[in-house]
Amino acid sequence: MTQTLSLLEPTQGVHLVTLSRPAQANALSTDMGRELLRLWLALAGDHNVRAVVLTGEGRFFCAGADLKERDGMTDEAWALQHKLFEDMIRAQLACPFPILAAINGAAMGGGAEMALACDFAWASETAKIGLPEAGLGIIPGLGGTQLLTRAVGERRAAEMLMSGLPVDASEALSIGLVNKVCKPESLVTEALARAELIAGKAPMSIRAVKAVVRTGAVMPFDQAMDLELREYNRLFTSNDRREGVAAFNQKRPARFQGN
Repeated sequence: MTQTLSLLEPTQGVHLVTLSRPAQANALSTDMGRELLRLWLALAGDHNVRAVVLTGEGRFFCAGADLKERDGMTDEAWALQHKLFEDMIRAQLACPFPILAAINGAAMGGGAEMALACDFAWASETAKIGLPEAGLGIIPGLGGTQLLTRAVGERRAAEMLMSGLPVDASEALSIGLVNKVCKPESLVTEALARAELIAGKAPMSIRAVKAVVRTGAVMPFDQAMDLELREYNRLFTSNDRREGVAAFNQKRPARFQGN
């Protein structure tokens, strides 16, 4: 347990990261930014990490940046804090393993951006997701404009960003912002089960899928195909590929070693 986060490893290789400032709606403070930056860098360097679930403690996922902390901030202090948050989100995006957002309540502003920076998201029936920055005289600055557009398309993203209005879980599902909606009491359990399933696949394959999907999505198709084939050709000579085929033919679970 840190000051603003809770970190558990309920099964080997699967980590549950919980934003833990429930009295402040898990708002993103300077301390939380520092702790998330350290956490993502540490997990990224650990080859035993197979998947992560990111959620919030209590009724909120994350209400966004802590505006009480920002009240009265000088421009210089604001810029320094935002640079920290930028480093934090870049560290999250650079993690080579899959990160699943379990959006248990409101995910607003920077909280929505943290969820968007995950590889995919599941939501509680009580979730709301929004980017209200235009009403504060700014715009999203942690990848929100770009990640939202890639998730839901240009026209829906423009409406959400310009109106600042949140979408509920049902609408988020219908526009492709989340993959699944769960009962509040089962969200984290179900998300962890999906993370455990992914963790049981060949780790080199999962990391390659993440790299190819994320990078290929913004490349011309021919270049994206070349990227996919480079990864395919690298993987089919691996011991895990041999183990996967052998396990299939022997009708037993595969024992992947990550090499």
